[in-house]
Amino acid sequence: MTTTAAGNGVKLNFNTDWSYAPAPETAKVEIKPRYDLFIDGRFAAPSKGQYFDTTNPANEKKIAEIALAGAEDVDRAVKAARRAYDKTWSKMPGKERGKYIYRIARMLQERAREFAIIESTDGGKAIRESRDVDIPLAAAHFFYYAGWADKLEYAFPGKRPKPLGVAGQVIPWNFPLLMAAWKLAPALATGNTVILKPAETTPLTALKLAELIQDADLPPGVVNIVTGAGETGAAIVNHPDVDKIAFTGSTEVGKLIQKSLASSRKRYTLELGGKAANIIFEDAPIDQAVEGIINGIFFNQGHVCCAGSRLFIQESVADVVIRKLKDRMATLIVGDPLDKNTDIGAINSKMQLDKINEYLQLGQDEGAEMWCASCDVPTSGYFCRPTLFMNCSQSHRIVQEEIFGPVVAIQTFRTVAEAIEKANNTPYGLSGGVWTDKGSKIFKVTSKMRAGVIWANTYNKFDPTSPFGGYKESGMGREGGLHGLAPYLNLN
Repeated sequence: MTTTAAGNGVKLNFNTDWSYAPAPETAKVEIKPRYDLFIDGRFAAPSKGQYFDTTNPANEKKIAEIALAGAEDVDRAVKAARRAYDKTWSKMPGKERGKYIYRIARMLQERAREFAIIESTDGGKAIRESRDVDIPLAAAHFFYYAGWADKLEYAFPGKRPKPLGVAGQVIPWNFPLLMAAWKLAPALATGNTVILKPAETTPLTALKLAELIQDADLPPGVVNIVTGAGETGAAIVNHPDVDKIAFTGSTEVGKLIQKSLASSRKRYTLELGGKAANIIFEDAPIDQAVEGIINGIFFNQGHVCCAGSRLFIQESVADVVIRKLKDRMATLIVGDPLDKNTDIGAINSKMQLDKINEYLQLGQDEGAEMWCASCDVPTSGYFCRPTLFMNCSQSHRIVQEEIFGPVVAIQTFRTVAEAIEKANNTPYGLSGGVWTDKGSKIFKVTSKMRAGVIWANTYNKFDPTSPFGGYKESGMGREGGLHGLAPYLNLN
């Protein structure tokens, strides 16, 4: 308690320890105790009868049992997708395909709160992220590509676009439903059929989407969803009757996929890791930039491959930016993902939390200065305080390697040339950010940064009309926008 004298001589007591009452997000949500594979328009048990658990990372409790697909199950899914492609989907007029995709978008929009709760329960991210970003963007991707389904000739003038056939898609755990929509929508709009494998730690919204697809009366076999771990994904990648692979995940796995497909006829797109540079110039709107830093990595627990985890600040404003950033981080709430007050939810899995903790120790061992917000952290579940590393150098592993957690490595610079050189000194090239009030500086810097997506005076803004993808070890190909159609088409 603190005591302050009011102007009339009366002493007033103020409690400085403000806290919010719990505000849990609620909606009618049905999660089944067991989920089978979704093949040929219906749910079917895995051939070997094996299941694995998906757990709530906020409390470490089991949510449901999930089918473990083997090679035989993947083969069943591919055959169902091929039949649907040959007999139904590829022969259907684009305007009719668009109606189905539009119906999925509308149904997803109508059930947005249900999907948001399941996403936060299974993945650990704060409900505000799931509710305000992930689910609306997923619906927006279906809406956007539904509009392209009957306009492919206009998208590619002078070409005769034809679908590739059967697409195998493997998605990560950080944006489970959004990544599913990101990949399903353009594949369906262009006339392809799909086998989708969600991450083993976050399968629930993909399986809930399968229920929605059933309700939308999508022809059987057009979308098949198989669950499992790395072996399941490998079976999809290596299946001889799959025409196209779309993968989002780690650079290490992406390299393995690229090698396995090197001698095949399969087309592929890879969206891999990142270590984005977020550059703050001395003429930047500082308060806006600080909020952009928070939004760029902490609100999503750093679980975004394009998170601004390398922060470059011009020397003249470094002290004030770091002070304001620490003050802002001190207000962040780490806790229950379903509480609407929560800013930072749970880390997706124990394995991921262990990896983050290893990097926290590594950063200190390398000589960087670590600062953590003093916020309370739940005693059960997988949680990590937002963390800054200062006095970093380019050689530090915490600067060069993807941590995938709420951790920022800070460096300073003096000149524009130095900022660009440091930003590009990484094996990755997925994204970046620039903060300045000079338009000419924005164009100069962004034109020399080797990154696929660069934001100016904002961060982590996505739109289905805009292409997304990276350079170097961040992958190849683009998803989203008009560019996202081409990887699913033969353009003669």
